[in-house]
Amino acid sequence: MRYVTNLPYETKEEEHVTIPMSDGVRLSAHIWRPTSSDQEPVPAVLEYIPYRKRDLTAVRDSIHHPYLAGHGYACVRVDLRGTGDSEGVLRDEYLEREQADAEEVLAWLAEQPWCDGGTGMMGISWGAFAALQVAARRPPSLKAIAIASFTDDRHSDDMHYMGGALLSDNLAEAGTMFAYGTCPPDPAVVGDRWREMWHERLENTEPWVLEWLRHQRRDDYWRHASVCEDYTGVQCPVLASSGWADGYSNAVTRLLGNLDVPRKGLIGPWSHKFPHLGEPGPAIGYLQELVRWWDHWLKGVDNGVMDGPMLQAWMQDSVPPSTSYEERPGRWVGEPDWPSPHIRPVTHPLTRHTIGPGQDATAKDTTVTAPEGGAAMTVRSPLSVGQFAGKWASYNAPPDLPYDQREEDGGSLVFDTEPLTEPVEILGSPSVELDLSVSEPVAMVAARLSDVSPDGAATRVSYGILNLTRRDSTEDPEPLEPGQRYRATIPLNGVAQAFPPGHRIRLSLSTSYWPLAWPAPKPALLSVHEHSSTLTLPVRPVEEPDEVPSSPFGEPEGTPPLAMTQVTPPEERWEVKRDLIDYRSELDIVKDRGTVRFEDIGLESGRRAHERYTAVADDFTSVGGETTWTMRFARDDWDVRVVTRTRLTCDETDFFVDATLDAYESDRRVFSRTWNEKVPRDLL
Repeated sequence: MRYVTNLPYETKEEEHVTIPMSDGVRLSAHIWRPTSSDQEPVPAVLEYIPYRKRDLTAVRDSIHHPYLAGHGYACVRVDLRGTGDSEGVLRDEYLEREQADAEEVLAWLAEQPWCDGGTGMMGISWGAFAALQVAARRPPSLKAIAIASFTDDRHSDDMHYMGGALLSDNLAEAGTMFAYGTCPPDPAVVGDRWREMWHERLENTEPWVLEWLRHQRRDDYWRHASVCEDYTGVQCPVLASSGWADGYSNAVTRLLGNLDVPRKGLIGPWSHKFPHLGEPGPAIGYLQELVRWWDHWLKGVDNGVMDGPMLQAWMQDSVPPSTSYEERPGRWVGEPDWPSPHIRPVTHPLTRHTIGPGQDATAKDTTVTAPEGGAAMTVRSPLSVGQFAGKWASYNAPPDLPYDQREEDGGSLVFDTEPLTEPVEILGSPSVELDLSVSEPVAMVAARLSDVSPDGAATRVSYGILNLTRRDSTEDPEPLEPGQRYRATIPLNGVAQAFPPGHRIRLSLSTSYWPLAWPAPKPALLSVHEHSSTLTLPVRPVEEPDEVPSSPFGEPEGTPPLAMTQVTPPEERWEVKRDLIDYRSELDIVKDRGTVRFEDIGLESGRRAHERYTAVADDFTSVGGETTWTMRFARDDWDVRVVTRTRLTCDETDFFVDATLDAYESDRRVFSRTWNEKVPRDLL
């Protein structure tokens, strides 16, 4: 990244500004703005998240907020209520109160003498969720949003329930927020009230995984703040981005296809990162793109920001399997609209061990209509299928992408094309339609698409999961009748991928994918009928023009990051373990940031997350997940620590949540609480 200091506007910053809410709670904001805004007001851009602006996101914030301020904007970073230095308690994600607070913040910003009355919202992950959800509420000052790594569907396309199957990231993210939501504010900011504010959080927090498990169907809990319920709510321009390695690769194209506002989409090879910090690379000059976006929509500059393709996507070249990449080779391609006129769905029948010749599903009289009654191919996958699946959403630290799929394929039904004689490129969401039967009333199918090189190495390209009880409805699931034939469609995550000549395209089907997804109560035998089961690929013909320059974006740049000293080293671990005496398997993940010192405020901070996922042999009720977090903050004689632990286990009928929350001052425990709860399984 290129760090720049010579910007068009001289800036100043206010590290702690309180914004009053209508119920008396005060939120804490960090504001960067042009010095000249005291005389010449500017638009305000809000980032609104719960991840502690004073310390845990301070370095990241220092790269992009001063940069945007230096281009003529008041950049405002607000801690949600109950987090960082804001008052109150954060009880769950995306609640009505959270969104009402955001509207009040925007109204407050629009009224400030240094703001010209126009506002925008930006962010990644929670910040992007917040911006999209608030946009659908149409606050009068909000003129545009720029969002990265988000979803418009909280139930089916978030870290909770993929295809109606419970994701282990449901537990992992709940553990993250259990820790973040119980940390204290900084006494240097809030004064002597810090302990009172801290204990209010400690006493009024419960593990969020409990609430998320109480809603296993798509109900009003998930419909709330899911913009896909009514796309017409969004009436402002949207710049949407994500990465193919992220868990949120699908919502960008859904917004492009469903919104009726000026919109642009951008999807790179990245994990869960802003595009200017993108890993795997190449990262891009995203902040320059933001300046152009805000200049057009907040200042009325006619700069051509809406020219060119609606979607720009990184077409990934073939690579060997690896859990991490510094760079993903490929090229940028553009699509004028979405759905794109360049892309043709090509449908392939599944025959014994092969993927049959494809037929263009859009061409007249060529849609595959294979007869019912093909021979049945069967699989009952072991729990070991999924140990090399990586994370639902890659963070690229520790290395967390899927590894070589050959061992996974040993417990799966596998269908290969013949070696390709010509290059094939896909862009969009593949899908699998199965004519199937199962031996249990509750069962799941995981479908994986892989690029198989001539030496046999298999790189996973995309995947999808379906809880078959939700095959027709995630609102009203129904048990399966063992032995009865059903049709079920499994959408796979969107991707742009090039398959070279000599390679094969592989579809693998399994009945388990642990620990990425929670298994069914019992192992199920899956029968798939050939000919009447199909794979459909969104083929982008290689002769289509790329529609974009070879290098459409500038070099990543930002302002110099905040000074920080690494006091103790970080630690990363991702270990798959198997004991062939008691048949216990384990995935052990450590993400320890070590201790860092923020030189400007004299604060030391440490974060350590430890996840463990275990199973014994093929006992589907033996699976368990555990997440433990330690958060520490220290300055002079102030030394506080929060330790949270959440464990999720099950039997055939219930989930069991055991959790603890402990808080310490100078190694003296000052708060402790334990939860032991049971939640019934609902066809899951």
